[in-house]
Amino acid sequence: MPSPSNGSPASIAAIRTLALVGAAAGGKTSLAEALLLKSGAITTPGTLERGSTVSDFDLLERKMQHSLNASVMHLHHAGTRIHLIDTPGSPDCLGQSLPALEAVETAAIVINAAVGIEPMAVRMMEYAATRHLDRLIIVNRIDAPGVDLAALLAQIQAAFGRACLPLNLPDAGGSRVVDCFYNREGHSDFGAVEVAHRALVEQVVEVDAAFVDRYLNDGDVDAGELHAPLEQALREGHLIPVCFVSARTGAGVAELLDVIVKLLPNPSEANPPDFLEGEGAEARPKACSPDPSLHVLAHVFKVTVDPFVGRLGIFRVHQGTVTKDSQLYVGDGRKPFKVGHLFMLQGKDHVEVAQALPGDIVAVAKVDDIHFDAVLHDAAEDDHIHLAPLPFPKPVHGLAIEPKRRGDEQRMWEIMTKLVDEDPCLKLEHLSGTNETVIFGLGELHLRVLLERLREVYKFEVNTRPPRVAYRETITAPAPGHHRHKKQSGGAGQFGEVFLKVEPLPRGGGFEFVDQVKGGTIPGQFMPAVEKGVREVLTTGAIAGYPVVDVRVIVYDGKHHSVDSKEIAFVTAGRKAFLAALREARPIVLEPIVNIEVTAPEPALGDITGDLSSKRGSVTGTANGAVQAGEGTTIVRGQVPVSELSGYQSRLNAMTSGQGRYTIELSHYEPVPPNMQAQLVSQFQVRDED
Repeated sequence: MPSPSNGSPASIAAIRTLALVGAAAGGKTSLAEALLLKSGAITTPGTLERGSTVSDFDLLERKMQHSLNASVMHLHHAGTRIHLIDTPGSPDCLGQSLPALEAVETAAIVINAAVGIEPMAVRMMEYAATRHLDRLIIVNRIDAPGVDLAALLAQIQAAFGRACLPLNLPDAGGSRVVDCFYNREGHSDFGAVEVAHRALVEQVVEVDAAFVDRYLNDGDVDAGELHAPLEQALREGHLIPVCFVSARTGAGVAELLDVIVKLLPNPSEANPPDFLEGEGAEARPKACSPDPSLHVLAHVFKVTVDPFVGRLGIFRVHQGTVTKDSQLYVGDGRKPFKVGHLFMLQGKDHVEVAQALPGDIVAVAKVDDIHFDAVLHDAAEDDHIHLAPLPFPKPVHGLAIEPKRRGDEQRMWEIMTKLVDEDPCLKLEHLSGTNETVIFGLGELHLRVLLERLREVYKFEVNTRPPRVAYRETITAPAPGHHRHKKQSGGAGQFGEVFLKVEPLPRGGGFEFVDQVKGGTIPGQFMPAVEKGVREVLTTGAIAGYPVVDVRVIVYDGKHHSVDSKEIAFVTAGRKAFLAALREARPIVLEPIVNIEVTAPEPALGDITGDLSSKRGSVTGTANGAVQAGEGTTIVRGQVPVSELSGYQSRLNAMTSGQGRYTIELSHYEPVPPNMQAQLVSQFQVRDED
C-alpha cells in the first residue's frame, strides 16, 4: 500500500483533520475508502462485503460488515495532509465515536440520501456543536434510485437551521456535482447555480461588516477573497456547508477533497480545544496555541490493547512538536517515557514518522501508563492540565459474567479490564450486594460485541446471565429468639444457650449488636462467637436468601457449661436464636428503587410516563431539554424498581425510534409487593431444600 506519510507538511496550514460521523449504514466507511482511492493513498478500493476496507480491519468488523471502532487514516491532496477518522454509527458505539471529536477541527455528518436524517446524525451534530467544532454535512448515495435531493436539503435546513447551505449541487441525475461557491453560473438538478452561490456569499459576508458594505455596493464579492470570513462563519456555526457525493460512483469525491483543502480550517483557524488546568471547581480554562515551537500538549483520544502488539495510545497533538526520542509525561505522572517510535495510522498499518506537528494524529506503542483521555506533555508543570470531559452516556445495561472454568476469575478480570480501557462507555464492577461481577454497557449490541471480542481475540469463554436484583431483608416488629445448642457424642460435648431479641431500625440504619448479659450467664469470651453466628445470618438471610439490614440484636441472657461450652456452640446458638427471632418479627423483603432520568423527543412523553407507571414507577417531574432536529426534547424524572428495568432500553428504543436514553442511580429501598415476596420466599425454600 503506497503511503506518502513520511513527508511532513511545511506548516500546520497544510494540515486538515476530519471525523466522519453519523448513523450506521450512512456510507462513512465507503466514503473514506473513496477519498483514500482518489488521493492515491490506496490503489485498489476495498469493500465491506469482502472485509477489505482500510478502516474496518478488525476481525469482528469484517465478520459483522459494519464499523465497531473509530479508525484513523491519512491521505494527501494538493500538498495538504488530511487526517481522517471513520467512526461507527450505532448508539451503542458512542464510546468510540464521541472521542474522535476531540481530535479534529471538523465533524463531517454523513447522511444517507436514500434514508434521510436519522437520530444518530442529529445526536452527533449536537455533540459537535457542544464542542464548538466546525460542521460539514455530506449527503452520500446521491445516485440512489428515487431520491429527492432537493426535498432532503429542505429537511436538513428544517432540522439544523438555515445555516446549512450547499457548497456544491448534484447534476445529471446525481452522476456529478457542480461547485456553487467559486462558480457563479451554470445549472444543476436544483436549478440555476447562481441562486445557491448568492445564498452562500450572503451568509458568509454577514460576519464581516466590511464585506457586507462591498456586497451591497457591488452586488457580489469574489469568493476567493472570502477565506477569513468563511472560517469565522464556520467557527461560529453561522455556516454549515452541505456537500453531495456518491462513494459508490465517485461523483463529488474529488470536489469534496478540494473543499477539505480549500475551505475547511487548519489547526490555527478553528476554535481552540477546551483545555482546563486544575481539578473540580478550581479548574480554570487553559490557553493552548497550535504553535510547533511551544512545549507539547497532546490528548490521547483512543487506546487499543492488542494481545500480541500490546497497548497503543493514539493522540492528537495540539501544541508543540513531538519527535522520535521525545520525553513525554502522561498526565500527572512523575516519570516521563521516551517516544521510541512515532506512527501515523492507516487503518491497521503503522507508518513510522519522524515528527508530529499541531494538528497531526499519531500513535505510540507499548507505553503501559498511557490511558484514554490522558494529556501528554513535556513540561512537569503541566501535570494538572486536562480536556473538559465529554458528555458520555452512562452505561446502565448490565450483564453478570463468570468464567466457564473455575479458577479463571483473576484472568477474566485482567482481560475485561483491558477491554474496558479501550471504551469509556464500558464499566466493570464487582457488586458485593449480590457477589457478582457485572459488565455495564450502552445496550445489547455493545455487550454482545464485547463478549465476541473476548471469545474471538482472547479465546476466553464466560457464562452470562442478567444481574441479580440486590434485594434485602428486614423486620417490621420486635421479637424474641432463643436456642439451646447441646451435643454429646462421647467425651467432651458442646453446650451453649442464647436468649436475644430483635428490633427494627429506621431504613438505612444498618445493624447494631448489643450485649446486655448480666451476671456472666454468657462469659465475655463467648460473646464474639454469638455475634459471629448472628452475622452469618445477616449475610445469608432468613426468609428469601438476601442480606438482612436495619435490625438491632440485643443479647440479654444465656447459659454455659464449665466444660462443654465452646465457641462453636455459641456460634450455632447465636445463629439459630437470631433466625428464630427474625421469623417472628414480621420479616419483609426490600427492593432497590432507583431515580431514573429519561431524555427523549417530546412526542414520546405520554408513552414514557405510561410505561413507567405500568412498571410500578412514578414520575416526579418533567423538564424541557435541548432542541434537536427542529424538535424539542423532554426530560422525564421519576423513580422505579430496579426489577422492572429489565429490557428497558429496548422498550425505550421502540417508544422513541431509537432516540431515547436514560440514566439511573440508587435512591432507596422499599418493601416488595406481597405477591412478589411470596414468590421470592418460595424460590428460596426450593433452593434451600436442594
